[in-house]
Amino acid sequence: MSTPTATALPRTERTGARTEEAADLIGNARERIDSLDDRIIGLIQERMAVSAVIQEARIGSGGRRVNLSREMEVLAHYRDALGKPGTALAMTMLELCRGRV
Repeated sequence: MSTPTATALPRTERTGARTEEAADLIGNARERIDSLDDRIIGLIQERMAVSAVIQEARIGSGGRRVNLSREMEVLAHYRDALGKPGTALAMTMLELCRGRV
């Protein structure tokens, strides 16, 4: 027996809502989240490219690949803006941006 795909399910089942109105609201909000996620991914990819330029310049001038004091500033900025989970988010972002050169 096959299970229906997510798009074949009624909107209320796909969203977990109990009414069509709530399902519509949730569906629209999820589309907005998907769009925001695409923008966030694009911004992180752009940040990775800019970080690579900085690393190339730093290494080319005889410096280290990573500037730990700058990373601490970034971590503090994210923590101040988003709380403790912001620190974890910043760590992941910094990891993505490190060592591409």
